[in-house]
Amino acid sequence: MSRTTSLNKLSLPAKNYGWMTGVCAALVLSACGGEQTAEQALPALKPQAEIATGTTTFQIDVPVLPADVAAQMVQPSFHLAPALLAAPDNADASNNTATARMQPHHQELSAELRNVSSRRLNLAAIEALQVSENVVRHRRMQAVAPQDTVTPMATGAVVATYSPAQIRAAYGLPALPASFTGLTSTQAAQLGAGQTIYIVNANHDPSLVAELTAFNQKFGLPACTLKAIATSTTLPLPAASATTCELSVVYGTASGTMIATTPAYDAGWASEIALDVQWAHATAPLARIVLIEAPDASMNNMLGAIKLANTMGPGIVSMSFGSLEGNWTASVDSTFTSAKMTYLAATGDTGASVQWPAVSPNVVAVGGTSLTYSGSGARTEVSWSGTGGGISSYTPVPSYQTASVPGMGTLARRAVADVAFNADPSTGQYVAMISPGSATVNWVSAGGTSLATPQWAGIIAIANASRALSSKAALGTPHAVLYGQISTVPGTYAAAFADITKGSDGTCTTCTAKVGYDPLSGLGTPNVSSLLSTLTGASTAPVVTAPVVTAAAISGKVGTALSFTVSATSANALTYSLTGAPAGMSISTAGVVSWATPVAGTYAVTVLAKDSVTGLTGQAVYTVTITAATAPVITATTVNGTVGTALSFTVSATSSNPLTYSLTGAPAGMAISTTGVVTWATPLAGSYPVTVVVKDSKTGLSSQAVYTVVIAAATAPKVSTASISGQVGVALSFTVTATSANPVTYSLTGAPTGMAVSTAGVVSWASPVAGTYAVTVVAKDSKTGLSGQGVYTVTVVAAGLTVTAPAMTGVAGKAMSGSITISAPGATGISLSISNAPLGMTFSMSGLTINTYWASPVTGTYSMAVSVVDSLGRKANVTVPITVTAK
Repeated sequence: MSRTTSLNKLSLPAKNYGWMTGVCAALVLSACGGEQTAEQALPALKPQAEIATGTTTFQIDVPVLPADVAAQMVQPSFHLAPALLAAPDNADASNNTATARMQPHHQELSAELRNVSSRRLNLAAIEALQVSENVVRHRRMQAVAPQDTVTPMATGAVVATYSPAQIRAAYGLPALPASFTGLTSTQAAQLGAGQTIYIVNANHDPSLVAELTAFNQKFGLPACTLKAIATSTTLPLPAASATTCELSVVYGTASGTMIATTPAYDAGWASEIALDVQWAHATAPLARIVLIEAPDASMNNMLGAIKLANTMGPGIVSMSFGSLEGNWTASVDSTFTSAKMTYLAATGDTGASVQWPAVSPNVVAVGGTSLTYSGSGARTEVSWSGTGGGISSYTPVPSYQTASVPGMGTLARRAVADVAFNADPSTGQYVAMISPGSATVNWVSAGGTSLATPQWAGIIAIANASRALSSKAALGTPHAVLYGQISTVPGTYAAAFADITKGSDGTCTTCTAKVGYDPLSGLGTPNVSSLLSTLTGASTAPVVTAPVVTAAAISGKVGTALSFTVSATSANALTYSLTGAPAGMSISTAGVVSWATPVAGTYAVTVLAKDSVTGLTGQAVYTVTITAATAPVITATTVNGTVGTALSFTVSATSSNPLTYSLTGAPAGMAISTTGVVTWATPLAGSYPVTVVVKDSKTGLSSQAVYTVVIAAATAPKVSTASISGQVGVALSFTVTATSANPVTYSLTGAPTGMAVSTAGVVSWASPVAGTYAVTVVAKDSKTGLSGQGVYTVTVVAAGLTVTAPAMTGVAGKAMSGSITISAPGATGISLSISNAPLGMTFSMSGLTINTYWASPVTGTYSMAVSVVDSLGRKANVTVPITVTAK
């Protein structure tokens, strides 16, 4: 039984659970609960400090999308295990590394919960599941016979949940200091100080501040000072604090500006906001966090929120949402090109698929793994079965994804993911959540690539903070470093990344993890200490690589112009040239190879692509095979026609080029069109062997076939015969059956007065007179003038006497009624008798209808007899069954 069915049977108030009804689904924009401003949830935070305000004017370039794409909704990429967790103990509250060497919390899921989907499950839904589970368990216990012991329920799945200290230990993040005051600049940089993480989400989480406060207190993380950013604030923002965490919440618009209107609450997006903020902070505890809430999840508004981050920059943009890619994605890539900005996006949580914005070549696509870590030794991971990833259908291969990257091979288009982190909700991480209007802190185990994304944002923030100490620029777009300076250097790659080589997210050829790069986990998960060391010292200058030209086999035919486009990728514009090409073959500046008059043979043509900026050249061999031209293929057949009926048929011929048609041996009047349609307006009887010749308009090759055209002499229409019955006084109508190659006209001979036939062959007689009539129907061919006829025998008799009396049923003591109908065509009177009627039944007559009524029926079965004789001497008898039941 599915969980939804169980909840329905238990009559839980489904209106509270958006995950079941869709009312609060992640894409629905209307509010699903009361709103609470950030300022109303501040008691546990430091005093507010407002950023200096002023007036500024700036140009915001928001891409213009097609209307259907602009209104398209993105989805958050989180998962929650379907059970509330017991509150973590307070070990980390007093010692923030206390749990670092402990095993994660393990919680067994009951049978009622093990099959519940964790995808975008929200707090209200989990609470509903808990109610359902308790009710089911209570009912099961009631059904157990009294005894000394009760058999325990079947063992369910186990959810492991990690604390921030355990995640930091598993991935090698810098250890947290005992105190967050008096830190050296190096210590502060290792916590992301001075950096800004922009978290882009839709809708509003009114409990955000209280949730973050509970999270910080439970795990010994530094508190965040809430800083309001007025809508009139001069942008970009001032530099972030080098010593403390700051949290700001702003509301964006589709045009990339700020407004004061709080977006509507949505349970799904509130869950996403909570886990994004808490784990970005857990990873980089001193980084400034700016939460940008779009008014809804439409593509237009989410793009506006990203543009607002660009205007506020520099910093790292974390995007834990996505929408399936389309042919429009390239049109918005400019959104991810601001200087000193790093963009990260979740690859999705529905298995193998490619999503925007992760697919953008300027965005770091973050996939997901399933983590195992016991508190000691090295972590182990497999690719999470729900992680997104794959090969794009639209985005070209970026310059950094070259065959020199281990495991990459030769790609058709952009591959995602780039990197990965723990994302399986069954190996999840603690998140504090509070229902709107409540003060109760609930703890859940969260997962999804949306959990992995803000943690990678925190890692980049730490790297940028450490680079700033050495007066190095922020990483910006880090792909060139990750792919070119790390993955292609074996020792560096092995130290910086754990290569995830097990697991799958589907059944496709690229859906299984392997050594080196794969679309599930990209380059792998970070060994943060080593990765930070490399990122801190890495040059941000792009790695210079030669253009990549993809070889291919091309087929063509003699006489048919050949054209194909070379597949080549480069960071800069390319120029093209050919070597070994046959005479007449050339290549355009756009990489289009053409050959107007191909000659039969196989040619190994080398295509060279030269980078117009670096001068580096790439090349590949295109094998061009030209086959000899073949004559058209025409199929002979026999065509039948009839004298007096225009003939038309289409010749069956195939060729790779347009054809011309001609006829030989055709009778006078027969012709063939340029499209191969043969016509003959006035065929003559006989058999004609007509030769059809088809000629290839380009190669000149021709073929022919004999079409045997058989024209039969015209035949007269055939009219069937039939016997038709009717009744006196009842209008008579029947349709003549006639067959003819052409339309016919109809006439009658020997028909009684009043009988007529229509142009459609329908015979009608409004007032039939008794008798038998031999009516001859004549059908005349409208084109040949030939006629056919058939005799229809029409018999008209007087109608008989009928009595219609349906059975009657009733219930004792409840009045019942019925009716008896008499039909006596031609009669002037009737004689009626009724016998065996039950006592108490009364009768009334209206015309030829007798109405029966029994006020107080008595239980029993009765057979009432009705006898009728009309003035013509006709008789009719009928028995009316009457059944009266007790109830």
